[in-house]
Amino acid sequence: MNTARQLTCLPALLLPLLWATQLPAQQKVPFNPDSGFPIAPQGLPIPPLPSSPVEYQTAEGQDIVVSVVARGLTQPWSLAFLPGNDILVTERGGTLRLIRDGQLDPNPVPGLPEVRAVRLAGLHDIVRHPDFDTNGYLYFSYNKPDGDGARLVVGRGRFDGKALVDVSEVFVAAEGKSSAARLSFDLDGLLYVGIGGADSQDPMSQGGKVLRLRDDGSVPSDNPFVGRAGYLPEIFTLGHRNTLGLAVHPGTGEIWQNENGPNGGDEINVLRPGANYGWPLISLGRTYPGPRQSVEFSREGFENPIVYWTPSIAVSGMVFYTGDALPKWKGDVFVGALRTGEIPGTGHLERILFNEDMQELRRESLLVDWRQRIRDVRQGPDGLIYVLTGEDDGALLRIAPGPGS
Repeated sequence: MNTARQLTCLPALLLPLLWATQLPAQQKVPFNPDSGFPIAPQGLPIPPLPSSPVEYQTAEGQDIVVSVVARGLTQPWSLAFLPGNDILVTERGGTLRLIRDGQLDPNPVPGLPEVRAVRLAGLHDIVRHPDFDTNGYLYFSYNKPDGDGARLVVGRGRFDGKALVDVSEVFVAAEGKSSAARLSFDLDGLLYVGIGGADSQDPMSQGGKVLRLRDDGSVPSDNPFVGRAGYLPEIFTLGHRNTLGLAVHPGTGEIWQNENGPNGGDEINVLRPGANYGWPLISLGRTYPGPRQSVEFSREGFENPIVYWTPSIAVSGMVFYTGDALPKWKGDVFVGALRTGEIPGTGHLERILFNEDMQELRRESLLVDWRQRIRDVRQGPDGLIYVLTGEDDGALLRIAPGPGS
């Protein structure tokens, strides 16, 4: 009697034990003793950025040309477009850089307050006030020194062409809150601040929440938890892990948010006033050592994501494309990816197509062969797409229509 026939004759309860003795054991993966996480592999080598524009054909028939606008940035995090084709870029280490006429100014822009750059803390997002053309305000998130640690702040200032001036603190987070923070203004001029944290389900903590504020940092009277005992009034939504993308839907005005899961479970969410998005009780991801984060993937009382990634791509940055320069992508959502499936050297840009009911139809991975960590993606005033690579030798990239478009 052959082995396979012999196995089928055994009681079903004994088969797992027998297979366990015959099959080789899985590899023993090394873990970091401090974090308890698996040590990342070497990853894939990142090729140098091309010295000339590169043409691509893409899935929707939208031919593109990708070029490097500026090099020499250090861990760039976000960008803002100014009149006269100027671009301001934040660097996580605490410097603000100016790109003028396609050239990176070698000197940082003066006028920033002191920034505490420790691990992931530092200088992060930068956005224009909705009435920027009138008031000239730029808003930026950063971590300031706070004893031996750092504290999250939303600052405001004006760029006078040479320096940041009239700088003030609009919002200062509670003690101990030092995560990165994405910013976005809605169509009514209200400011949203996404804060990470382990206390996402605590309604008296700002951690793991998206806050909704007026442009001066005060709390709107129609926030969902205003006047409710046991809840901070600035909270708009809760149950988030860490917000790394905020964008306004150009038609509905709703705020869309993306966040990193652990090992899998990255999400895009549509923010509803007072809604709970489940972290850490509900997740489509696994913990870094391997077990699932939660037994359930969905539960009554928690909002489900409209897009998720398993394995994760480490989403970062997000924009709705509304321009005319790339017509076959109009209405699509673009998100940055820092790495795919926990493997270094696998960053890229993702495009997501939705139907009229904002239900996902398909996705496309772009710039995969560049292998860059994509930290932010924005639409420029010229209708082109601009991408920041979150590398120690980072760059600003531009995606324009190709000759066949």
